[in-house]
Amino acid sequence: MIPLKSILTVSLLSLTGLLYADGDHRHSGDFDQSKLGQVAFPVSCTPTAQAGFNQALAILHSFWYDEAEKAFRRVIATDSDCAMGYWGIAMSLYHQLWATVPTAEALRQGHTAVAQAQSSAVKTAREQAYIDAVSILYPANDDGNYSGRKQAYQNAMKQIYTQYPDDHEAAVFYALALISNASPKDKTYAKQKQALQILQRVLDLAPEHPGVAHYIIHSSDYPELARLGLDAARAYTHIAPAVPHALHMPSHIFIRLGQWQEAAQSNLTAYQAAHTHAQKNAQTATWDQQLHFMDYMLYAYLQVGETQKAYDIVQQLRAISNAQPQNTTVAYAYAAIPARYAVERGAWHEAARLRIYPTAFPWQSFGWCEAITHFAHGVGAARTGNTAAAKISLGRLETLRDADQIAGKDYTADQIEIQRLGVAAWIAAAEGQADQAVQLMSASAALEDSTEKDNVTPGAVIPARELLGELLLTLQRPAEALQELEASLQRTPNRRNGIDQAARAAKLAGDPSKAAYYAQQLGKLTAAHQLHR
Repeated sequence: MIPLKSILTVSLLSLTGLLYADGDHRHSGDFDQSKLGQVAFPVSCTPTAQAGFNQALAILHSFWYDEAEKAFRRVIATDSDCAMGYWGIAMSLYHQLWATVPTAEALRQGHTAVAQAQSSAVKTAREQAYIDAVSILYPANDDGNYSGRKQAYQNAMKQIYTQYPDDHEAAVFYALALISNASPKDKTYAKQKQALQILQRVLDLAPEHPGVAHYIIHSSDYPELARLGLDAARAYTHIAPAVPHALHMPSHIFIRLGQWQEAAQSNLTAYQAAHTHAQKNAQTATWDQQLHFMDYMLYAYLQVGETQKAYDIVQQLRAISNAQPQNTTVAYAYAAIPARYAVERGAWHEAARLRIYPTAFPWQSFGWCEAITHFAHGVGAARTGNTAAAKISLGRLETLRDADQIAGKDYTADQIEIQRLGVAAWIAAAEGQADQAVQLMSASAALEDSTEKDNVTPGAVIPARELLGELLLTLQRPAEALQELEASLQRTPNRRNGIDQAARAAKLAGDPSKAAYYAQQLGKLTAAHQLHR
């Protein structure tokens, strides 16, 4: 990767204290441009509108969608003939990397914004190309083919990128479209690598462009590519320190590499920034991103043994009854945080007591997320001898999987199936069917290995292959267990439970050198925790 030059001299930890000492998190519309990154996108609008447009675009590149939409509306208020201001509104409604299909209202608003952009008399051929591209996403009548529209949008951005080779924004938006359409089952990472090549070229010319660093991180958010995103991870917070999402994004890479203290600090800083912004804007509901940061933070805390801090996050979550918007981000955090807290600690009786929370949440729209609770409950019940309760969870997982398959949600159906197989495996083990248990758990691990995690999650509640290693240990097959645990640690390095189980397996398998190695690794995690207390 091309180095991110001088911006790497500022580290994440050195920023932490500064962000709150100088009150940089201001009310909507009062952002310091130097803390959003540098974007230059010439448009045919008044000079005042142009300045506002660049600021709005910088916010958009950091996925602060609500604030970006407000900023683009201010551009239009300044210059009603600024067609690209309406384009910006439509783009602010397009959350292309998030696991959310646009609502009917978002589609309506996007279509309206596109129509206003199209009707504006003042625009260049280049601007018309951008407007035509975004119009693909907002048909007059929803055709139900969101993935098809995303692909068509990608093709349109490729044409703009080809036609205007000196246009940084065309390159950056095309790279983002490639990432958005990458298949979670493509283990060649072809589109991600193509996006990285494009972003590297822009980086050399625009090192403080927020979208470049942001999208390099997303392009590298895979076990095989994570180190390619480390420079960007350490730089993004310097480029856009006023944006909570920019403060969080580095943790995607830190978690991939097992750098837990940096991951925890990244999300703590992001959470504090989001909380400060909410307070200054008198928001009564908890912002969905705050829950997102909490999930990532808890995951990191558990790896270094910060159990009390993790417990505090669980308790804080239980006190949140109104999180908005009610989307996949919120649903996932509601389910994953308590499940992680129990499963990561091996607290199986606690896992077996988990229930759907909050009950008033529209879980019927988020079957994949609801499944997390049934997975943790089912494995916990099976491992504590209550197979009857575990089978109830198994049945619910089957129902949720089948519903997503019928709805054409293949990715989430597979994620639920990974969990269903895991619960079935532990039920079989509890009933003395060892070979069937290993077969089911191996199928779960193979299916998980064949796909990738969604951006909404720092990782599975517990990696399926790691859970396979645990199962083999309980069946007194330590050599096989060690092999699976080591394979899991290759993809999810430095995980506390994986290391602990590997040390046990090595000792039982009669491999003292590996047992000592993993015991040392576990000691390093504990030492890191004590050092940062």
